[in-house]
Order: sequence, then structure tokens, then C-alpha cells
Amino acid sequence: MSKVKIALIGAGQRGKDVYGDYALRNPQEVQFVAVAEPDDEKRTIFAANHEINGEFQFKSWEELLNRPQFCDAVIIAVQDRMHYEPALLALRQGYHVLLEKPMATDPFQCIQLGKAAQEYKRIFMICHVLRYTPFFSTIKELIAQNKIGKIVSIQYNENIGFWHFAHSFVRGNWRNSEESSPIILAKSCHDMDILLWLAGSDCEKISSFGELSYFKVENAPEGAGNRCIQGCKIEHECAFSAVKQYLGDNVDWPTSVISEDKSLKARINALKEGPYGRCVFKCDNNVTDHQVVIAEFKGGVTAAFTMCAFTPEISRTIKIMGTAGQIDGHMEKNEIIITHFASGRKEIIYPGKIYGRHAGGDTRLMKEFAALVSNNDGTQALTSADISVQSHLMAFAAEESRLSGKVINMQEYYTNISNQNRPE
Repeated sequence: MSKVKIALIGAGQRGKDVYGDYALRNPQEVQFVAVAEPDDEKRTIFAANHEINGEFQFKSWEELLNRPQFCDAVIIAVQDRMHYEPALLALRQGYHVLLEKPMATDPFQCIQLGKAAQEYKRIFMICHVLRYTPFFSTIKELIAQNKIGKIVSIQYNENIGFWHFAHSFVRGNWRNSEESSPIILAKSCHDMDILLWLAGSDCEKISSFGELSYFKVENAPEGAGNRCIQGCKIEHECAFSAVKQYLGDNVDWPTSVISEDKSLKARINALKEGPYGRCVFKCDNNVTDHQVVIAEFKGGVTAAFTMCAFTPEISRTIKIMGTAGQIDGHMEKNEIIITHFASGRKEIIYPGKIYGRHAGGDTRLMKEFAALVSNNDGTQALTSADISVQSHLMAFAAEESRLSGKVINMQEYYTNISNQNRPE
């Protein structure tokens, strides 16, 4: 396997701390040779870490992609609404592409990217990292081995964690659908993809319910200030205190997001001036804090997915009910339990652990991307863009159902979107 040379577009938390970290740990596989990042500090840090010379340090993705192709691949890890244009241009320039989810914040653009994946015949992967985790890949194998017979129904929970929700979806970059995308797309297109993958057939119908019920100004406790660090009389007793969240000893994620400088002085200043110091009841957030999705797949499999902010832990739990048994899984505990109906026997499986975030999914994703680009033998990625279109459309359709109160027929939805007379 020859070393893959990559340009990074977006040196934020995912770009720097996940993909950049993989390259530093696996220099025989991957080398970053260019970076595009508008933030001078982030760009400089990434360039220094990867020994990128000044000629290949760019402030924008446009500058990088306006040059003739100079490396094997591009990783795109910018904000959600910036995914479509650089991905399409990178493919046209001849690059292989690893694109952060969601593919795009518009369903028509997702369909166009799926078509581009087929047209340009490059490695074009979407970062649906959950497929790469030992946990979910083991469950997929158990289903394929007919361990529980024919799947009948799936119950799946994404427990976001109260403090994680406050960080990312009340104060953070994904708080407002007008600036990023609806949370069912931004956070849970991962999960739509897992349901689609495990069900093993196309989604035919989808409906959804949910709302922003708690993180609103009318729910602010008496004495709450605009910022946790100044003028708040209840900060010491508030579960969502930014002081507790970001001024402790831990300077890894999520604290690492609020300031490149991890010193206490810099973090205090970030809470005084930046978005992460705001009261959670007085932000400009609008995404739902709880949502359910009900889906029916070809062949009759049904699924119920619940996403909720109000949990003590960050976890994904799943129950898969089959004609011969049941699978119960807890991703963060790395535990899968099979109950066999005929014998009553319970079988407990602990999938192997791999270094990396998302229970090792990030590591496996990068390893596959590097291998596919290096070999370039036509092998399709597990999360190829043309495969990922359907799970994205499930998320878009779920949001349409939530807002309209209607059950969405997925074939009709796809046809209506793809037939829109719009330029790329």
C-alpha cells in the first residue's frame, strides 16, 4: 500500500483532531500535504503539525481547488452548508473525496452528489462512521448469520446527553437549522443510515414528531443571566453551567472547541465573549431537543428511532426483534446480548475495541479510505456517496413529516426532489 497524499479542507475539530490525528499516528499510510482553513490560528497549527509548507496553506477551499490537482485526495470537514460545492469541484478536478456528513443541507444537492459519485468514478466516501464501528459491524454480521431469524422490528435510541446537547445544539455550531441543518440531519443521518443498513432494504414510508420544548427563553429560571460567568444568580446550581462545563481540568473535547488556547485565562475570556458562555435559555437555537422517527422498509420491517437531549449519558442503544430471537445492544458499553427463543439461552458478545472516537469507527473509516485510494481498484466503499443518498433523504423526509404532520412516501419524495428543475 503506497502512502496517500491528502489535502484537508477545514481544520476544525473533525479535521484537525480526527483525520489529522490519524495521519500523525499512521504516517506510513497517510500524509497531509495541504490545508485550507480561514482561521489563521487553526491553519497555522495544522500546518505546523503536518509540516506543510507555506505554498500549500490556503485561506479558502476555492484557492486550494483552483490549482491543478496536486495530491491524491481531499477530505472536506467544513460546516454543513459548505459541503456541496467543494465536493463537486474536487471530484471534477480528479480527487478522491472523503466528505463529512451530512453530504449537503439540501436534498436535491444530495441526489446530485450521488449522481456525481457514479459519473466521476472516484472514491467518494461519506463519513457515516457508525458502519465502521466493531459494535454495529458485529450486529450486521449476526443478522447476516440469521442469528435471530427474519428481522421484524427495530427500536433504536440516540441518547445525546444533556451537556452534549447544550454544547453542540444550543450554544454550538449546530444550534440553528438556518445556519446548519435540522438536527435529524446534522446529528442523526448517521442513525438513519444504520437503520437502512440493518434493515437491508429500501425505506418506503416515514413519519416524525418532535419539537424544541425546553431550551427557550420562557423556561429560563428566575435569576438566570445572559451569560453563566457574569450576572447569573443560579449558575452554581444549574445543570447546564458553562463554568462547570468548560473551566474544569478537562481540556479535551468539548472544551477544546471553545478556544485554541486551552489556558484558563483564554477559556474564561471565551465564556465572556464567545457563544459557549451563553445561557442555554437565551440562545438563538431552534433545533428540536427531542424527536422520534417511525419508518417502514420494503418487506415489512418497521423501525422506531428516538433522539433525545435529556439523558445522563451519551449513548446509542438498540433492540432488534426477529422471528427466532432478539438482539439488545449498548454501543458505549460495547455489549451485545442475543436471546434465542427456542432454547431461552442468552449469548453475550463484546466486540473488539479499536482506538479512536465513535467507538473506533473514525479509525476504521480512515483506514478504509486510505486503502481504497491507494489501491484504486474499483472497490466500492461501505459508505459510498451513491449509497448514502437514501439515508440522507430519510432524514430530510422525517423533517418534512415533522413540520407537515404527514406520512411521507419515500419513492414519491425522491421523484419530486430529483425532478426539480434546478441548476446544480
